[in-house]
Amino acid sequence: MPLAGRTRLTGRPPEGHDRTMNGTNGQKQLIRPKDGRMIAGVCAGIGQFFGIDANLIRIVFALLTLLSAGAAALVYLVAWVVVPEEGESGSIAENYLNKKKQ
Repeated sequence: MPLAGRTRLTGRPPEGHDRTMNGTNGQKQLIRPKDGRMIAGVCAGIGQFFGIDANLIRIVFALLTLLSAGAAALVYLVAWVVVPEEGESGSIAENYLNKKKQ
């Protein structure tokens, strides 16, 4: 009996994640989904990528922002620019750089 996608102890697939890939070539890709976003979808995308509730990611970002004197907010802004939105071929930064080359 093959064990692919199953745990050794229960024989059932792990819960909490559908184990599907959202990128091309069978690889997972970090994206900013259009559903479940509060501001830009960064926390929702991280939550989807790792199979964690987006609200937990939001709480961690808020705590890190307070504890790091705002540095985590800068990380969030960078992720907003670098992580592509769902349905788009590239991120905001990629699209901007491609326009500059033309």
